[in-house]
Amino acid sequence: MSIELPLAISRYFEADRDRDTKLVMLCFSPDATVHDEGRVYSGPDEIRQWKNESSKKYSYTATPFLIVQERGRTVVTSHVAGDFPGSPVDLRYFFRLENDKIVELEITL
Repeated sequence: MSIELPLAISRYFEADRDRDTKLVMLCFSPDATVHDEGRVYSGPDEIRQWKNESSKKYSYTATPFLIVQERGRTVVTSHVAGDFPGSPVDLRYFFRLENDKIVELEITL
């Protein structure tokens, strides 16, 4: 089953799949924040560091399979499998978008 994702979100998952941090960064606004694994990353430098570290730490694939709107955010559920504890798992990605850019991303179980 394929789903239609907003352009910024589709680009995010494509860049993440290709492990292309530069393209991942183009998906975010300059004042974006990311919430992942109990930490908050704010701005380009911290988000770049988060993406580089997570890409080095784990090999994984993320396959989005569900999209819904919830409280002003686009929620994408993705099947994530790789070499991390608890794999595979379905993660929820909560995106807040503005002007075709990600201004907030929260990743949860």
